[in-house]
Amino acid sequence: MSIDVRQRIHEQVTTHPVVLYMKGSPKLPQCGFSANAIRILGALGVNELFTVDVLQDAEIRQGIKDYANWPTIPQLYVRGEFIGGSDIMTEMFQSGELKQLLEDMI
Repeated sequence: MSIDVRQRIHEQVTTHPVVLYMKGSPKLPQCGFSANAIRILGALGVNELFTVDVLQDAEIRQGIKDYANWPTIPQLYVRGEFIGGSDIMTEMFQSGELKQLLEDMI
């Protein structure tokens, strides 16, 4: 991964409180996992969500996998910290942990 791509990703995850790297957009997710992530964040009432459509940028699509050392998309970041993908988000949502993590942002 180039330094430029790493820097762009770092800037995105540190300047926005909640960032979701996904396939498609919140209104038109392009995979079931991205749709699930959007549903969860919507159910929690997250309104300051910054999304990045990895299908629009091949460098970011690969770069985000390297950045987090996580092979799949979507990927959720909160306050610059990698939280996980769709399965982890689902588990955290069901346990109430994700709501706690996002409490001051909803």
